[in-house]
Formats: sequence, C-alpha cells, structure tokens
Amino acid sequence: MRLTVRGTGTAVLGLLMLGVGLWWRYAGMAAFGLALTALVVASIVSVLVASPLSVSRTVRPRTVPRLARCSGRLELSSTGRWPVALDAVDVVAGSPMDVDVPLLAPGAVEAVDYAIPTERRGVFDVGPLTLRRKGLAGLAQARTVLGEVVQVRVVPRVLPVRGLPSGARRGQVGADERVERGGTDLVGLREYVPGDDLRRLHWATSARTGTLMIREDADPARPHLAVLLDDSASSYVEEQRFEEAVEVAASLVTAALEQGHPVRLLTSSGGTDIEEQQDSAPILSALADLELRDVDGRPTVPVRDLDVVAVVSGTSVPALVLEAGRAAFGVVLVVDEKRPVGAAGSVLVVSGARAEDLVDSWNAVVAR
Repeated sequence: MRLTVRGTGTAVLGLLMLGVGLWWRYAGMAAFGLALTALVVASIVSVLVASPLSVSRTVRPRTVPRLARCSGRLELSSTGRWPVALDAVDVVAGSPMDVDVPLLAPGAVEAVDYAIPTERRGVFDVGPLTLRRKGLAGLAQARTVLGEVVQVRVVPRVLPVRGLPSGARRGQVGADERVERGGTDLVGLREYVPGDDLRRLHWATSARTGTLMIREDADPARPHLAVLLDDSASSYVEEQRFEEAVEVAASLVTAALEQGHPVRLLTSSGGTDIEEQQDSAPILSALADLELRDVDGRPTVPVRDLDVVAVVSGTSVPALVLEAGRAAFGVVLVVDEKRPVGAAGSVLVVSGARAEDLVDSWNAVVAR
C-alpha cells in the first residue's frame, strides 16, 4: 500500500494546516487540516480493509495471424460489502498498456476484454499485469502484480491463392531427365497390407528387414512447390516491403499444402530450409521469427526441388531470376510498384506494392 501523488499532497497540506492552526490558534484552519488528515487516513484504511477480490487473466489465441484479433481477458470477482475501484496496466512487448476496469459492485463478477496489438510479426511477451486498488478519493492505493508472462506469436497473414501451375518434376532423385506432369521420386516406405500392388514392393528394404515394404512415390500429377524467400537486407528499401514478401511466401506455402502439394521453403541467407508434406504450422512459425540479414553469395534450390519455384524478393536480383530459370516452372514475385506482368527468359516476373497485388497476379496468370 502507498499514497498516491494526490494523497501525499493532501496529507502534507492537512498536517501543515493542522500545525499552523494549532500554533496560531486558528480553530477553522486547524479543523480543516484535521479533516484533510482524517480523509487520508480513511483512504488508507479503505485499502487495507478492502473487500476480498479474486483476479485471473488469460490471453487468447497464443498464435495469431498478423492484424487478426488477439485479446486479453481480465476476470474479477468481489465477495465483500463495498464497491471496489481498480486500475489495471498490462505490459505488451515491453510497453505498458492501460486496461479500463469498471467500478466493481459488491458481490459482482466482471469480465473485461482488451485488444492486444498484432501489427508486428514475431514473438513477444504479454505481462506481467499490474492491478491497482484505489482507496477513498483516490488518495491511497494497493498494488498487486499478476506475475504470469505469456508469449504470443504473430505469424504472417495468409491470403487466398487459387493453386499451382503444372510442373515437370525430376525423375529419380538426382537424375537429370525431366518427366512431364510428375515423376517417381521415392518419398517413403510402409509395410505391405493385403491388396497393395506387388509391383510397388521395395525389394532391397524387404530383403534387409524381412518384412514386405511398399514404396510410396510422388504423385505424378502433383506439382512440388519450392519457395525461395529473399531475406537479404539490401533487397528491400523499407522494412514493410519485407513484411509483404513474407506474407506472399506464407500464402503460397499454405495454399499448396492445403491442396496436397509437397512444399519446401528456403531463404536466400540459408538460415531457413523446411520441407513439409501436410502441415503449414512449422513453416508459419519459422516465418514469424524471420528477420532481414546481410547475405553474401548466391542462393540455390536443390535439384530435386526444381519443379515449381517461386522466388519472392524486394527487387529483381539477377541471381534470383537465374535460380528460378533452373526450374520446370519459375516465377519471380517482386514487392515493388505494380507493373505489367513480364518475362526474363523462361521466368515469369510479376510485381506489386502489396502482398494482395502479388497474390492477385499469381491467381490471374500463374494458377491453373
């Protein structure tokens, strides 16, 4: 418990007037000083013997797309006979944020929702929450710190993408020939079950383990998407353009996985290299943590991923265009002023100032 600035000033003024009034025998001044001093004492007592209060705080959801709603909920319950006046301050990403709490009536249960900003991608802490109980006339207060600190992960937005173009996947892993509309890449093995095609038996593994094993190959009609995201600081004139590039990459990856296509996400710095067959959550989490870097050297996409390659950058870097040109179908998406769709050799080049512009162009001229 402590006095507020107002309470401290009132106490000093009251004691001063009381002392001067008694010294000079001014009954009115002494009485007024005594009244002010008594008011401060009453405010202190009202805090010390305040009504019992139970408080809890939750934050939902813990993982949220950028600009989507994330909120904290403060639940308060009073079991006493007197109203309770409260102030609350939560700490979001290191900055205090005021929470409006209504006057809590005796025996009341209140739930207060407040918005948590999600403008910036990344991981940040929420908490601790400080609750201040105000005494009579706001002259004294008691402070309680709810020490729970939770982490909120803001992942990139995912915009609607229609689909992928038809690719021409490599044949066997490491082979140079290309097989139109698919290939026979071995993606896994499983035990034989009655009804399986015996032509798909993997004899080497079956002989080694003593168990009949069936090979699972890449679907010949299913294009494979590799997204190469340029995370070089020199490629972006402003940080917001990198945010748009990250959202384009997130949208392409999520759409491909939802439609059953294997995906590989790479960054030009080499710091991120993730392959996924089904779930986009690990890739979105990695994109949430991604930051610009000083990059040296030329980025590269592995040979086995040269089916459909989408390069996302803040500028049309020749090395990135060449990398996209190695693929069966390559496209470069540039976060820049919107221009007509063009081509650099066999590579399709689209540009737009926002992620929405680039996704719209993809849907119009790339998606099948």
